[in-house]
Amino acid sequence: MSRSLVSLREAELPDAPVLVELWADGLRRADRQDQEADLELIIKGASASPEQRLIVAEYDGRLAGAILLRVAPLSALNLEQTVQAISPHVFPQFRRHGIGRALMECAVGFAEELGVAHVATAATSGSRDANRFMARLALGPHATLRLAPTVAVRAKLTAQRPALAGNGRQLTRVLAARRSMRRAQVFDAPEPR
Repeated sequence: MSRSLVSLREAELPDAPVLVELWADGLRRADRQDQEADLELIIKGASASPEQRLIVAEYDGRLAGAILLRVAPLSALNLEQTVQAISPHVFPQFRRHGIGRALMECAVGFAEELGVAHVATAATSGSRDANRFMARLALGPHATLRLAPTVAVRAKLTAQRPALAGNGRQLTRVLAARRSMRRAQVFDAPEPR
């Protein structure tokens, strides 16, 4: 009988530097110390809350992946509880060793333990492998999350604003042109006989 090289445990504060590397693409843009401080807060918060868990997977004693589990409403409008499996990541050198599956099994076990009927997760839209993996686990698309900087959205909204509603001078010109056309019609009308 062979022993599994994959083991799961709750994250501890010393894991923060490795988690910064693992989740580099999902953390706020800041210097490394601030990112580590953020993760230390997340680790402490998950340890203190019965509705959160930050789980790390080790492969042969080395941190290979992690997942943040959190109970939350399905959406702001649908208050049904779900376990959010946030950012299930595995380091590239440890992929295809059952680590992702073990992390998702942990998410399902957490949901079952709490009596929560749904598990939700998100994968980067450009990550074909991650999306295929989630689809194989029966996780289908529910919504598309779109993201852009506030200034970019403001610029697009301003650029797409209708000319009449967005520019008072343009409206004034249109009304003046209409008045001129009405006057011209009055002067060009044939005289009654």
